[in-house]
Amino acid sequence: MPFFLPLLLQAYDPEIEAVMNRSRQRKQEERAAAASAASAAAVKAPAPAARNDGRIPVPEKFAAPFQQCLDAAIEAPDSGIAFAQKWRIEGGSFYARHCLGFAYARAERWAPAIVAFEQAAEEAERSSEMAQSARLWAQAGNAALASGDAAKARGDFDAALARGLPDGLEKGEVHLDRARALVALGDMAAARESLDVALEQAPGDPLGWLLSATLARRTGELRLAQAHIARAVRMSPDDASVALEEGNIAMLTDHEDVARAAWQRAAKIAPNAPAGKAAADNLARMRDAKTPAG
Repeated sequence: MPFFLPLLLQAYDPEIEAVMNRSRQRKQEERAAAASAASAAAVKAPAPAARNDGRIPVPEKFAAPFQQCLDAAIEAPDSGIAFAQKWRIEGGSFYARHCLGFAYARAERWAPAIVAFEQAAEEAERSSEMAQSARLWAQAGNAALASGDAAKARGDFDAALARGLPDGLEKGEVHLDRARALVALGDMAAARESLDVALEQAPGDPLGWLLSATLARRTGELRLAQAHIARAVRMSPDDASVALEEGNIAMLTDHEDVARAAWQRAAKIAPNAPAGKAAADNLARMRDAKTPAG
């Protein structure tokens, strides 16, 4: 199969990036909505400082309109944009700009989303809300990644990390997103450094192990790729993108039966998704490579 593996690997990487980008975008939106609801509830608690989830409660003055703004953006991005702009004029502080960025992101209007998040981050910093500023810089970075501007994304993620986040999931995910930007920029060594921090800070995120395995495969560290894709498979056995990468790594390490089984699983889990289609294509080319020439 002299040409099979190079073609397989070239075809695969864009697919997994697309799957990961969509997955992380959904997670970001879900976290923003969940965080706002938690923050609104937290203002009623007698001791908000006792919270241990890493999020700062939204002050009571802003909690209700912030939730209303996010709800409007989720229902219809244009409604969220209008709400946020009006609220900003009325004194919504950086929370209004935060929602404005969220609404633009929902509409996939990445350029204004980046501006809104960055302005929100700067306003939060002027208000001495450094942790909130860091989170907003990170959201600006994700919007920049979605727009295809990896260099700006890296700068925004660096700004987020410079402003400080507590150890744990949030810091880990910023490093994971920074690694994605660095991979897009071709800086594999720096991407590995950020990924190692991400895996230490957020070991429960299967996307971290998946991206680490993919990077290790690209850089020829096949033992590391095998170990990290195994972690991703254990954590997310029904994820087609994980199964697809498991097959790629298995093929490169001369485990053809494992590769076939992994690709069959990916194609079955998500036959109409990019990962499932890529797996089915790999299986077809595997069959073609075994068919004797007429």
